[in-house]
Amino acid sequence: MPHRLSELVREIGGRLSRDADFDVYAIAPLERAKPRELSFITASKYLSLLSSTRAGVVILRTDISEQAEKLQPGLLLWLHENPYLAYAKVTQRLAQESPSSAIIHPTAVLGKEVILGSEVSIGPNCAIGDRVQIGAGTVVHANVSIYPGCVIGARCIIHSGAVIGADGFGFAPDGKRWEKIIQTGRVVIGDDVEIGANTTIDRGALDDTIIASGVKLDNQIQVAHNVSIGDNTAIAGCVGIAGSTKIGANCTIGGAAMIFGHLEITDEVHISGATVVSKSLKNPGRYTGYFPIDTHQSWEHNAATVRQLAELRIRIRQLEKKLGITNETTDQEGKK
Repeated sequence: MPHRLSELVREIGGRLSRDADFDVYAIAPLERAKPRELSFITASKYLSLLSSTRAGVVILRTDISEQAEKLQPGLLLWLHENPYLAYAKVTQRLAQESPSSAIIHPTAVLGKEVILGSEVSIGPNCAIGDRVQIGAGTVVHANVSIYPGCVIGARCIIHSGAVIGADGFGFAPDGKRWEKIIQTGRVVIGDDVEIGANTTIDRGALDDTIIASGVKLDNQIQVAHNVSIGDNTAIAGCVGIAGSTKIGANCTIGGAAMIFGHLEITDEVHISGATVVSKSLKNPGRYTGYFPIDTHQSWEHNAATVRQLAELRIRIRQLEKKLGITNETTDQEGKK
């Protein structure tokens, strides 16, 4: 859906390098953008691409605008302090349509007492269980399953294959077999949440599983029962979060990280990819826990050394005892 450039600038902020106005039809990379398309630059290292671009307008920072104008004089520039953020908002505007009611694909199946807000879109082959609530403007793509009783906020995006509200992994052993624990909680999702393809969010056992507003979940993430994720936290693909863990607001979790259950992670924690989190993180900051990649031979050598650390520690303590070195002595030496 085309939008007037002047309206986009007024809504999103920033200013144009000169007077101009036209309909913007799409966003494209600098290399293939056309005169009625918009592009953007987030770093000065990409400036060289401006010399040959045919884009109608390019979003970039004010501090590199002089360099840009030298590369292609007359190129229309949209000057903004945060070009990447402006680009994100433009994508939202260009994607907007104006339906007045929910759009439901004929193959989607809705349960009883489902409540849909205005402008909800439900794609083909979706299954929406009884008593589900979905807020205004939310888009549910193809093949999504939302189990009974779950609540989805406004302006969410749920990508294909996501499963929301399946039973958590709850079983009680009687010595011979596993007895299923019926999961009676829900999944409650706030506003402006995006859930990636094939991500699963389990319903709570008793209390609800909570995904707060502004959370962004990548593809193939496992969120177990009774997990709570705070506002505006972003989690990359293939992360696994075990049951009853509470993650704070404004956190980031790198791809393939594994988080144990019943932990508490405070606000503003940033976990590197492939990190295993086995204890609560009470202080904000960045946390990393993995061995860097190496040649196989070197890795095997280092792994063998790691396996011997406990034995080496015992031997060092025995030597210290023979030499009359106490822990206090070694501590003092270390401080020196």
